[in-house]
Amino acid sequence: MRGRKPKPTRMKKLAGNPGKRSLNKSEARIPASLPTCPTHLVREAKAEWKRMAQVLYSYGLLTEVDRAALAAYCQAYGRWVKAERMVTKHGMTAWTAHGTLTVSPYVRIARQAMDDLRKLCLEFGLTPSSRSRVTASDMEQMSLADVLFKKAATR
Repeated sequence: MRGRKPKPTRMKKLAGNPGKRSLNKSEARIPASLPTCPTHLVREAKAEWKRMAQVLYSYGLLTEVDRAALAAYCQAYGRWVKAERMVTKHGMTAWTAHGTLTVSPYVRIARQAMDDLRKLCLEFGLTPSSRSRVTASDMEQMSLADVLFKKAATR
């Protein structure tokens, strides 16, 4: 398929439908739900799951079918955090078996994880440019604390 990926109707509504194109009335409507965190995620990824699942769910952007995509995002986040810790501990360069200085494998792992993370952020509308398209009048006015503690508790 050529061109831009179609944006889900829910995200278009949150953004105020800036293109003023007709919304897809036949799009599959899967009710928002809070999927369980996969057990295979590393510690950092589980913490990110707990944080992001609540936020996405509170805006109606998370369903049970999104579990794998959110798990991939969280795992990329966890991998990035671990790789960055290793870069901090061991440095950005490493010596090869032949005695030459090269970029640390942890830098490469961190770079790849960050690239994966960036791509997955686009899928959930988690980039600054995606957020800038969402108008406050189209969303409930609530603080992050409301999103994480009050709104999620009422669902």
